[in-house]
Amino acid sequence: MAASIVYRCALLSRSRSRTISPLITGKRFILSSAYTSDSAWEKWEKETHNLADLASQMERNYERKLPVSSLSIARFVDNIKSRGEIDQAEYYLYKFRHSPNWWYLRDWTIHGWIRKCLKYGAPEKALYTLKNKVQYGIFPNNFTFNLLLDTFIKKENFEGMAYILLYVVILHCIHFTIKVNSKGGWVLEKNLGASLLLAGLGQENTVGYSSQLYGYSLIGKVELSQGLRAVYTQMPLIWKPGYFQRALDVMEKVSQMPGEIKITKDVIDILKSALDSVILSKTEKVQSENDEVLEDASMFPEDSEKTEEEMLPEYLTRFQELHRKLESLGKIETADLLNLTTPLVQEKLPECEKSDIENYEAQLKEWQNDEMEMITRENKLKEKIRKEYEAKQAALSTAQ
Repeated sequence: MAASIVYRCALLSRSRSRTISPLITGKRFILSSAYTSDSAWEKWEKETHNLADLASQMERNYERKLPVSSLSIARFVDNIKSRGEIDQAEYYLYKFRHSPNWWYLRDWTIHGWIRKCLKYGAPEKALYTLKNKVQYGIFPNNFTFNLLLDTFIKKENFEGMAYILLYVVILHCIHFTIKVNSKGGWVLEKNLGASLLLAGLGQENTVGYSSQLYGYSLIGKVELSQGLRAVYTQMPLIWKPGYFQRALDVMEKVSQMPGEIKITKDVIDILKSALDSVILSKTEKVQSENDEVLEDASMFPEDSEKTEEEMLPEYLTRFQELHRKLESLGKIETADLLNLTTPLVQEKLPECEKSDIENYEAQLKEWQNDEMEMITRENKLKEKIRKEYEAKQAALSTAQ
């Protein structure tokens, strides 16, 4: 499942890049129409309920400190028919998450919630509940993640898309490559840098090593500008300083490798730009702004007494030497990372989609069976309660 997200995100990086040939026209979307089609989902016949009645029932239960069943919140989500009702459902998702039955929010309810948000033009609401997953209990499966991703790609909401990708990386440590948007700020650079690094570590080829270098470059820039703590907080990255040094180690490793493995020129330029940017910013900052970075670095001292900031001139010199060495060995790939990644994506994407769709259809059948069993149990319980009530009433009538 996770592999499908990898290749789709790589395709995304091409669609977002400004370096694409002008001969390529139109927008490129990640998912095929067969993948995004809701036909299989809509075939699942849902019970028809009035939202006002469902809301009233849930409110009465909450007031009486009684549990609200997962079927109630599922029915509420299933019967959303407008954008305004999305907001109402958000409220009851929150209430259910903070109720005694919070553990029983069903997977199909989460999937249905995302689909309803997308159907009625509220993808930002879906993203909000995902960002606040602890408060709403929204933990989608990979198929649902892909649908949400595709929507943000089509809307060109890059920050929303990047958050979803980061969340998947943290959950699954999946591999993907993506073109960074320099206007996204240091948080976005850190998120994408970590994703690129994880992607590269899983591949022994030009794309893999270029992705590693790209990731280390972005993270190194964040390390020097924001401090090491900003790098590893809520991120699957090591706590030891020296990300620029690791980037240079990748260049050196490739220079010593036999065969056709190279580093792409555009990624080398990214490292050079990151080094230049950090060096320039350090010369302009006042000493008070440097203290926090120095404090973070001193928490994890290396064998050398020099801080990462003091190592910058040496890093730049080493970069220049390694650049010349790679160039002399013919180990600089002129094609950019995006164009190299695209054939891999195009090769794997149909296979991944087919597998995902088959698994999704099987999952739907399982969900339908589970819901039917729950409805059957609910009806039996209601019937039992009705009979007990009637027996009690009959006993009272006899006694009178």
